[in-house]
Amino acid sequence: MTSTFLIRPIEPSDNAAMAAIIRSVMPEFGADGPGFAIHDTEVDTMYQAYAQPRCSYFVVERDGTVIGGGGVAPLEGGEADVCELRKMYFLPTARGIGAGTAMMQRCLDAARAHGFQRCYLETLTGMDAAQTLYKRSGFTALCNAMGGTGHHGCDRYFIRDL
Repeated sequence: MTSTFLIRPIEPSDNAAMAAIIRSVMPEFGADGPGFAIHDTEVDTMYQAYAQPRCSYFVVERDGTVIGGGGVAPLEGGEADVCELRKMYFLPTARGIGAGTAMMQRCLDAARAHGFQRCYLETLTGMDAAQTLYKRSGFTALCNAMGGTGHHGCDRYFIRDL
């Protein structure tokens, strides 16, 4: 199934919508305790957080409403050539319409443009549709976490060459 949607760079006016999406979606998968991205300080200021060098964040919009987002940034505590796919969350209305695949491509293109050689991500058991997307997008599983994201609640790790 496909539907018309737009993927565009985040704007300051999108901060509240993305914070609400993150705080809505993460608990849906049990990711609301300590060690999960829901508690990152950037959640309320996504535009400002991703306005930093070698960072990009995009939102998915349909009918003028933000329904998801995702981005890339240098992997905290990691090697300079590794970025992290970060804060990629979608409301239920954004799922199954091709937005995840399109967002993944947009993020990987941005990572390449920023000069990264590899893209890393963290997720958790139960986010099965997301893991299917990651594998379909060329990511392979890792046994251990990389870098120092502080997301010790995650238990699945993936990487891919760019």
